[in-house]
Amino acid sequence: MGFTIGGSRGIREIRPGSRRRGRTTECTAAAEYTGLWGWAVAPGARAASGRCSCGDAGCAAPGAHPLDFAGEIPAGATLDEVGTAWAEVPGASLMLPVGHAFDILDVAAPAGRRALVRLERMGLPLGPVSATPDGRCQFFVAPGASAELPELLYRMGWDDADLDLHCLGPGTHITAPPSDRGGLGPVHWLRPPSLDTATPPQARLLLGTLAYICHRSHWGH
Repeated sequence: MGFTIGGSRGIREIRPGSRRRGRTTECTAAAEYTGLWGWAVAPGARAASGRCSCGDAGCAAPGAHPLDFAGEIPAGATLDEVGTAWAEVPGASLMLPVGHAFDILDVAAPAGRRALVRLERMGLPLGPVSATPDGRCQFFVAPGASAELPELLYRMGWDDADLDLHCLGPGTHITAPPSDRGGLGPVHWLRPPSLDTATPPQARLLLGTLAYICHRSHWGH
């Protein structure tokens, strides 16, 4: 089966196994994620004009899901190993599987940016934080947070609040910088991975601040 990729000239078809020489920005970033930060990487679809490169006219998440025929590149893969794998799927986007090395606390961008400033001022440990073109901020936290979230919110008294705060866990993927998500534009880092942020914090350390600011944002305070 083939797939199509959106580019400056629209959508074009690329077939599994077709190779392109040279290393793209995405390929280099993928090698950083696998080699430096210990994250697996999944080649993902792209979108243009509402059409997904997977070729499914009814795709539920155009340009925002892994390619079903492309193998995941494991954590620890070297630059050469990533380059070889990426040459099989030229033009693919970068997607990170959630639930192994990290879970994700996902909030609306305005609240997320305000929370990030407050958390930094408080000196709390932080992991990477990304911003998506569809207006979300994604805080990397220790794996297991998705299973713990309801209990954590209950203990903090936020269980019955109307919060635009979600936790992504096993079975989900996020688009990683510098890739485009859903044809809307690139994802970018607000707080990039580094030696200080490579090990994400426990969700409970961030959740109180995130919930409070999400609540205030919801009520326009």
